[in-house]
Amino acid sequence: MFRIIVDSGANLPAQLAAKYQIEVLSFVNYIDGVMQICYEPGLSPNQERIRGKDFYDRIRGGMTVKTGLISTGEFMEAFERALDAGEDVLYIGISSGISGTFNSACIAARDVLEDREDDRVIRTVDTKNASLAAGILAVYAAEMREKNISVNETADAIEDLAAGMNGIFTVGDLKYLCKTGRISKTSALIGNTLSIKPILRGDSEGHIVAFKKCHGRKAAINDLIDLVCNNVIDPENQILGIAHADAYDESLYIMDRITERVKVRGFINTTYDMCTGSHVGPDTIALFFIGKDRELNSAPEGIARSIQNRIRGRLDRILTPERVAAKGRLQ
Repeated sequence: MFRIIVDSGANLPAQLAAKYQIEVLSFVNYIDGVMQICYEPGLSPNQERIRGKDFYDRIRGGMTVKTGLISTGEFMEAFERALDAGEDVLYIGISSGISGTFNSACIAARDVLEDREDDRVIRTVDTKNASLAAGILAVYAAEMREKNISVNETADAIEDLAAGMNGIFTVGDLKYLCKTGRISKTSALIGNTLSIKPILRGDSEGHIVAFKKCHGRKAAINDLIDLVCNNVIDPENQILGIAHADAYDESLYIMDRITERVKVRGFINTTYDMCTGSHVGPDTIALFFIGKDRELNSAPEGIARSIQNRIRGRLDRILTPERVAAKGRLQ
């Protein structure tokens, strides 16, 4: 048996974290200098939406937000609790390319294991992605755990699945990307004036990069839908993710349009994590799915085919016929 741990950047809804017995370590925000925990266990989906709407409305109103990492000490405490309970650990983390949190987890794992004389195992998986890209992988890991698959085999499978997990998103206002250095002030000003809406993605190294520019919000939303439907592999075996920063109605529109075109196992639809969400801003919508490759079908054909075959094998290992038959909205 092993314990699955994620950071709150995995954007896993509280009810699903409880259902799949996944432990969530929370980031913190400092709002006008006051600390706020980003993740609250026990909330219903509606409560999470209300809490998220309040947060993103306050950002729209000019609230100042600074974010904090999860410390090495916090990871050490969590890992030691699991090991002392006789469980191995699988930590599935936010990309090391956008946060120092994964490095803190790796240091903690090394230090904890150095002080132990037993044969317990800690595996850390860098998703090279963010939000529900990690949350969905944590659900898959929990399903493998239910089938008594070992922590090492599960971690290997999750690493393979992460290689094909796409994260694509668009934002509501370019000024938030400007604040984090993703675009220049001039680009943000011109883009907002001309209603240019970029589509961004996580690349294979876990960095956020620009993918294309769209004229207007509607065009960006429809391009996101096209990118999912044209690149997803084995959707009937997949959970797709939608994280929105107070853009719930649009997220439902996206779900409806995708399900009109492809048959999917289910969706997780949730409010964007308050720490990572503060960097992209209100009205952001991000979609997560396992696709033909991490470059949106631009990888060399041989490499893409190899990735697809390996991922299909991993998905088959995770799913049972009963789960494949249980379609629908997970959140």
